[in-house]
Amino acid sequence: MLKTLQKNTTLVRIFLGFVVGVIALMMVITLVPGPVGSIDERPNVVASVDGQEITLTEVNTKLQRIAGQQQIPPALRGLYARQLLDQLVFERMLEVEAKKMGIRITDEERADRIKRLLPVVFTGDTFIGMDRYAAEVQQRFNMSVEEFEELIRLSLLEDKFRRLVTDGITATPDEIQQEFRRRNEKVKIEYALVKPEELAAGIQASDTELSSYFEKNKARYPLGERRTLRYALVDTAQLSQRAGVTEQELRAYYDGHMDRYRIENRARVSHILFKTVGKTDAEAEEIRRKAEAVLKKARSGAKFEDLAKQNSADSTKDAGGDLGWIVHKQTVPEFEKAAFTLPKGSISDLVKTQYGFHIIKVVDRENARTQSFEEVRASILPILANEKADRTANEIADRMAAAVRQGGNQPIEQFARQFGVAIAEAGPVAAGVALPEFGGANAELDRALFRLNKGQLSMPIKVARGYLVFTVKEIQTARQAALADVRDKVLADYRKEKSVELAKTRAEEFAKRVHSGEALAKAAKALGLEAKTSDAFARIGSVSGVGSAQQFADAFRMAVGQSSPATAVGSNWLVYRLAEREEAKPEDFEKQKKEMEQAVLQSKRSLAYEAFRTSLEKEMRSRGKLEINEKNLLRLNVPA
Repeated sequence: MLKTLQKNTTLVRIFLGFVVGVIALMMVITLVPGPVGSIDERPNVVASVDGQEITLTEVNTKLQRIAGQQQIPPALRGLYARQLLDQLVFERMLEVEAKKMGIRITDEERADRIKRLLPVVFTGDTFIGMDRYAAEVQQRFNMSVEEFEELIRLSLLEDKFRRLVTDGITATPDEIQQEFRRRNEKVKIEYALVKPEELAAGIQASDTELSSYFEKNKARYPLGERRTLRYALVDTAQLSQRAGVTEQELRAYYDGHMDRYRIENRARVSHILFKTVGKTDAEAEEIRRKAEAVLKKARSGAKFEDLAKQNSADSTKDAGGDLGWIVHKQTVPEFEKAAFTLPKGSISDLVKTQYGFHIIKVVDRENARTQSFEEVRASILPILANEKADRTANEIADRMAAAVRQGGNQPIEQFARQFGVAIAEAGPVAAGVALPEFGGANAELDRALFRLNKGQLSMPIKVARGYLVFTVKEIQTARQAALADVRDKVLADYRKEKSVELAKTRAEEFAKRVHSGEALAKAAKALGLEAKTSDAFARIGSVSGVGSAQQFADAFRMAVGQSSPATAVGSNWLVYRLAEREEAKPEDFEKQKKEMEQAVLQSKRSLAYEAFRTSLEKEMRSRGKLEINEKNLLRLNVPA
């Protein structure tokens, strides 16, 4: 690759020219199911594609790289890992197919892609050198040159297959017209929601009813083994309170970290966002008119916070549009220009960005300066106190570990006296259930608690509050729960189940009243519901606070004034009436034709490529070329 990058000649691009018949041949792959081969008991292998192994280590390494760039919720770790595995399997399958079909990626193609992704590694047509190239790759992508170039090769390979599968796909005039209508026909509905969650609190259950419900659903309430522990805790919060921090130490920290206390030019702003992402030109124009109307209200004295709560499509709407303090280059250029040029207290004109239209209010502004020691002294004190507490806690934990290794069966009381810490008790607790005394879930504590024998001391375990050593005081064996054990859970489940039934019944009553001719708003009020009217929405839109327009597909076939039956929408029920219909304007078709054609092509190409991917997997499974280690697959859900 280095030689290719250093070439000054024009880089070659290769385009695939397969005919539609070849594409069809690729798509119609044998779908006859066959036995899925099993991988030998290899503890680290999770999949094999034509003999190429994919390991748990490989998946977890990629997962850790993602976790270094963004936080992965523990509950979603398994999902992330499975998606990574699916991608790795697909890449290997493409490699096998590429070899069979004679498709390859040349150094020139790879160099061309690198030049477009990292133009800074060239000065004109001259390569800047391997050391600077490697530094740029490490800085931008946090990976080695070898990893980076391999990812480039794989993306180019997938691009070739994507073109192979999709280049022959076209959009017919009828499909383009249909997409135009789908995006431009709009309806407005009057509706009211029946929410089970709002009904649950009012549902009462007698002892007889609750007992009967429990007996019918007893299998849902097993009590697993539960354990009670006695523990000695090295509490870092207490150590922090006792840590002495001198004025000299505070000054030294301030002098050594003065950059942290430099405040840049900043502005405190609020905004109202009217999103236009994914909207047609006609929809964007309608949104602009709505934004102009709201702007007029803001400048006429209406409370900005209330306008934001009512109109903003941003996550800050509940806070009245408050974005807090922003600094230069924190927002897109158009937004920044308004925020840093408008006088304090003023409201902007409409500001157009890639997200849509903004109305910006400058609440306050502050010029760049360095905060004085006196201003930040109070914030430095806990930092140094916590650092000292952490060091002390680590030292005590090390001594505790040595003491446990020397005598792991000594009484916890004797152990605690040795280190001057108090004894406390927690539990009983089931496996996998967090103990609030220690600041939430802790996998290491959970494993140790259910592995330790009674009377044994654990090794020191780090928890949110510090370090603890514990012993198992009591073990309650697994058993079927009695109602008294799980009464709160049973009552919550009973209320939830009954609230769903009640919501459906109330929605059906609501629908009956509306169908009989009663005005929807009047019927809603009689049942204690709130009637609302939606904005006009297309089939690709949504109803704010309710859900996707796909759930209102029938509305586009209804006559104005016609009402729906009781309809389940997510966990809620609703009844709606078609208030208005807005037909697509034929005169807008030519303006949007190109956009509609691209939308149809993109959809058809995505479907075709996904069909190719599915067919390829089935074909490889049928030939025994794709094997999955189901046992190790389950381990992808377990944190490393």
